[in-house]
Amino acid sequence: MKSEKVNNDGRERAGKGGRPVKGAAEKLKYRITVKMATEDYYLLKSKAKSAGVSASEFVRGCITEGGVKERISKEHGDLIRKLCSMANNLNQLARKANAEGYASVSMPCRTLMIELDNLVNRIRL
Repeated sequence: MKSEKVNNDGRERAGKGGRPVKGAAEKLKYRITVKMATEDYYLLKSKAKSAGVSASEFVRGCITEGGVKERISKEHGDLIRKLCSMANNLNQLARKANAEGYASVSMPCRTLMIELDNLVNRIRL
């Protein structure tokens, strides 16, 4: 048997073709104008072409999947510098442990380990 579609008034109708209607959330109804330097414009065009999408689709993908990372704040920069100095202290303790023995640096190593743990926790926040 052949399945037939029937309208409300009892008449047969052909199958409705085409793509499904997009919902309100899927429609692209907002437009943003961006000014770019020539170099930036052609860089965007080349990246979009190599990705195989339009420039608009490329920018939408950057917004949803990637984006621009925010710069490191001054506070985080200071914390990272402290972390680097602690790494230097750790290297000096390792050199001293190799020369004099591990017992001589056990307490400074534990102290440094606690400081490093606290600093890493502050950076995560």
